[in-house]
Amino acid sequence: MSAVPNAAAPSGGRIVLRSAQDVTDLINSGALKTGKSFAITLIALGGIFLDAYDFTSVAFGLPYISKDFHLSPEMLSVVSASIMVGALVGSVFGGYFVDKLGRFKVFMADMVFFVVAAIACAVAPDVWTLIIARFIMGVGIGVDFPVAFSFLAEYASRKKKGGTVSLWQPMWYAAVASTFALLIPVYFLFQNLHWPENQMWRIVVGFGAVPAILIMIFRQKYMAESPSWAAQNLGLHEVAEDAIDPRAERKQFQMTLTQAWGKLVGKKYRGRTGLALVINASQSMEYYAVGFFVGQIVLAMLHTQNVMTNIVSSLILNLAFGVTGGFIGARFSGKIGPRKLSLLGFCGTFTCMVIAGSLSNVEGAWSFIGALVIGLLIFCHAAGPGAQGMTMATMSYPTSLRGAGTGFTQIGIRLGAIAGLVFWPLATAAWGTRALLVLAVVPAIAIVVILLNKWDPLGRDIDAEDYEDETAPVLAGDR
Repeated sequence: MSAVPNAAAPSGGRIVLRSAQDVTDLINSGALKTGKSFAITLIALGGIFLDAYDFTSVAFGLPYISKDFHLSPEMLSVVSASIMVGALVGSVFGGYFVDKLGRFKVFMADMVFFVVAAIACAVAPDVWTLIIARFIMGVGIGVDFPVAFSFLAEYASRKKKGGTVSLWQPMWYAAVASTFALLIPVYFLFQNLHWPENQMWRIVVGFGAVPAILIMIFRQKYMAESPSWAAQNLGLHEVAEDAIDPRAERKQFQMTLTQAWGKLVGKKYRGRTGLALVINASQSMEYYAVGFFVGQIVLAMLHTQNVMTNIVSSLILNLAFGVTGGFIGARFSGKIGPRKLSLLGFCGTFTCMVIAGSLSNVEGAWSFIGALVIGLLIFCHAAGPGAQGMTMATMSYPTSLRGAGTGFTQIGIRLGAIAGLVFWPLATAAWGTRALLVLAVVPAIAIVVILLNKWDPLGRDIDAEDYEDETAPVLAGDR
C-alpha cells in the first residue's frame, strides 16, 4: 500500500517523483492532499492523550496505593519513579527505532505496552507487580512520544508544522481533565456502594486499556507509514505506485544508534539539541512539581483537605487554563516560533511562582487569588514551554534524524520530571507552598539559556538538510 494514496497535484495534473526529497518537499509545500492527514493527526494526538491519562491516573492513585499495599515512603517513591525510569528507557532507545523501523510499525507496537500495563496495574496483587507494570507503561510512553511527534510533523506542511505539533499540549491537558472527570462518578460509586476507597485507583488505571485498544483499531484502519520516511527508507514505490520516474535516485538514510547520537551532539546540531534539552527539562520540572500536584497546591492555598475539592479544582484548572493555554500556544507557534513562545511562557511562570509563593500564608479572599495565580501559571506553562520544548525538538531535525532527536531530547523531560517529583514533596514539607519561591529558579535559568541561544526553527527548511552536501557550510544560527 502506498503511503500517500490518491494524492492530488496542485493543478490537478500528475505528480512525478524523482527522489525522496521530492516527496518531502511536496508534503512541506501543503500542495499534497491525501484525505488522511486530519485523521492521522487526531490518531497521533490520541497517543498523547493516552500518555497523559496513564500518568495522571496513577499519580492520583499513589496515596491509595500506599494504603492498599501498606508502603513505606521509600517504597512509594520507587512506585512513583518506576514509570519515569521506563519512560526514560523508552525515549532513549525508542526514538532510534522510530527512525530505524518506521513510524507505523513502532506506533502500533507501543500500544501493546499500554494495554498490558494498564491491566497489570489494575489487578496487581503486590507492589513489585505494580512496579514492573508501571515500568512497562513508562516504556510505552517513552516510545510513543517520538513516533507521535514524527507523524504530526511529517503530515503537516511547513507553514502548519509548528501549530500542528504544538496541539499535543491542549490534548495533554484535556486528557488530565478527563481523568479527573472520570474520578467524580467513580468516587460517588464507591461512596454509595461502601467500597473501600483505597481500591478506587484500580478502576481508573485499568480503564486506560479501553482507549488504548480503540487507538490501536483506528491506527490499523486509518494510518499509513510517513511518506517522508517511506521515501527515504523503503523506496518511492512505497509512496506512490504510478508516479515514479524510472531514473529516480535512491539514497541510504539509515544510521546506527551511535551515528545518530553523534550527529545530535555534533557541531551542526549540538546548539539545537542543547536548547531543546534545557527547555524540556525546565518545563518538565515545572509541570511535575506544580501541574502534577495542582489539586494539592490549591487545597493548601485554600487551607482545606477535601477530596472532592482536590478532584474538582484539578479538573477546572486543567480544563480552563491548561487546554486554553495549549490552544493559544498552538495558534501562535507557527507565527512567532517555539523559542520566543518558550521565553514568554517562562517569564510568565516565573512571575506566577513569585506571586503565588508570596501569598502562601494568606487567608480569606487572598487565598482564592493565590489559587487563581496557580491557574495562570498553568496557562503560561501550557501556552509556552510546556508545548514548545517538544515542538522545538521535532522541528529542529530532518526526517532521518527526527525520531532519534525527539527521543534523545526527551531525556530532559524525564530527568526534569524526576527532579520535580522528588523536589516538590520534600520542599513543601519544609516550606509549604512557599517552595514556589525556590522553584522559580528553574524558569529563571531557562530564560537565561534561551536569551543566549538564538536557535529557532521557524521559517527554516529543516528537512532539506537530509539532502545537503556533507561539506556544506554550517549556518550561523546552527552554531
